[in-house]
Amino acid sequence: MRIATWNVNSVRTRVERVIAALQRHDLDVLAMQEIKCKDAQFPRAAFEEAGYEVATWGENQWNGVAIASRVGLTNVMRGFAGQPGFAKEGEPVVEARALRATCGDLDVWSLYVPNGRELDDPHYAYKLQWLERFADVAAQAARSGDAMVAMGDFNVAPRDCDVWSPAFFEGKTHTSAPERAAFAALEEAGLTEVTRPHASGYTYWDYQQLRFAKNEGMRIDFALATAPVAQRVTGVLLDREERKGKGASDHIPVVIDLAD
Repeated sequence: MRIATWNVNSVRTRVERVIAALQRHDLDVLAMQEIKCKDAQFPRAAFEEAGYEVATWGENQWNGVAIASRVGLTNVMRGFAGQPGFAKEGEPVVEARALRATCGDLDVWSLYVPNGRELDDPHYAYKLQWLERFADVAAQAARSGDAMVAMGDFNVAPRDCDVWSPAFFEGKTHTSAPERAAFAALEEAGLTEVTRPHASGYTYWDYQQLRFAKNEGMRIDFALATAPVAQRVTGVLLDREERKGKGASDHIPVVIDLAD
C-alpha cells in the first residue's frame, strides 16, 4: 500500500499536478492540506476519473483538508473531539483543519496544524492548544491499538536540522520550544513519526527570496502512526522534483510505502 501527504496550496490551481502525482507515484491514498476551496468547488470529477473517491472539508479561500482514496473511503469525520476554534473577535470558529477517513485497513487523518504566525500572536496559543487536543486523539488511538496514521502539514520543525538556519528562526514560530514540545507530546502519546528514519531533506520552501534555488527549506510535513502502522513502513520518498517548474506548491508530496 502506498500513501502520501501533500499541502497542495490550492487544489483548483494545481489539480493537474495533483492528478499527475497520484498516477506517477501510484498512490492508494493521498491526504491533502490547504485545498483552499469550498466542498462544492473541489474538482472532484478529475479525481473520480482517475479512480479515486474523495472526502473534503473546505472553507472559502483558506485552510481546507481532503483525502483521496482508491481503496475505500468510509467513516468520514470532520474535526476531532475537543478541536479548538479560533477568532480574533467574537466566538471561536472551528476551522477546516482535520479530516479522518477509513481507507482500506487504515484510519487516515489529514491534518493542517495552525501556523502560529508570531510568538506573541493569539494564533500561536491556538496552535499549541490545537496540538494538545489532538494528542488526546493520538493517545486514544494508541491505547486502542487502532491502525491509524496522522499525516499532514504540522507547521513545526521538531529539530534544528529541519530548518536551513536555526539562527534565522530564533524568536520565530515553528522552532520554538513549546511547539517542539507539543509535537513531541504526540509521540509520547503513542505515535511514531515514520518518515525520518527513511528519508532526509526538507518538505517546504518559501516562494520568496529564491529559497528553493538556495535549498533554504524546512521539514514540517510528517506522518505519525500507531504501532500497527509504523511497523509496516518499508520506505519513504520526499518528492523534491514536485517543487520544480511553473505552478508548483511550496510543499512537496511525502510518499510512504506500507507492507501489506
